[in-house]
Amino acid sequence: MKAFSSGFWHSHSLMKPMSPANTAPDLARPRLLVIDDDRKLCRLIGEYLEPLGYTVSSVHTGPQGIEEATRENWHAIILDVMLPGMDGFEVLKAIRRKSDVPVLMLTARGDESDRIVGLEIGADDYLPKTFSTRELLARLRAVTRRTTRKPEADGPQELVVGPLRMNVAARTAVLGDQALSLTAVEYDLLSSLARARGRVKSREQLLEEVRERDYEVFDRSVDVHIAALRRKLGDDAKEPRFIRTVRAIGYMLINPQA
Repeated sequence: MKAFSSGFWHSHSLMKPMSPANTAPDLARPRLLVIDDDRKLCRLIGEYLEPLGYTVSSVHTGPQGIEEATRENWHAIILDVMLPGMDGFEVLKAIRRKSDVPVLMLTARGDESDRIVGLEIGADDYLPKTFSTRELLARLRAVTRRTTRKPEADGPQELVVGPLRMNVAARTAVLGDQALSLTAVEYDLLSSLARARGRVKSREQLLEEVRERDYEVFDRSVDVHIAALRRKLGDDAKEPRFIRTVRAIGYMLINPQA
């Protein structure tokens, strides 16, 4: 039997947020899909987030989740790892074949291995099922902010590093003549490294810039996302053409022509 999300019952989470005085039109509200077989948790998430301006829909099986995730446009998806029949990892793989929508995964066991597997497959962030509503809201705002972030007006509109070209406004990346399918986090990591090419970025700097939340000392998520980026760039950690590891510090984007 799946563990219930007791963290949702923290004392500060029991109070429903006040609805804003001027509610935005439905079309302007961020649309959130929850894929979880715990119907009570889905209801609680909706009751908490809808007064804050979200439109929340939920489905309770993996196949339903894949259908809904790929049939409509969502601002973000909350996906449980421990779904019956088809687990969340398989659902995420299917979603990633068709969409780069931000995905926040829920892990009941809190194992580091679950988080790493999810990030490797393409999750944008993870959240233990003992979360508080405040943490849920902060993580959601972070992953959706990355996909709606406007490019700086006075910054470069295109980043070029050898055969790699990044369109800042469209948030797309092309290697040679091949478009890269990047998650929001992967794009922002690559963009951060490209803007600082030739200079080392520490893991802490990358976490602060990309994840937009307090980092944990032993947080391995940056390493997992870098590994995914290397695979998509056809890069080799031992003989890098693009991303070089600087031992005990972080990463640096190098000129592949050098």
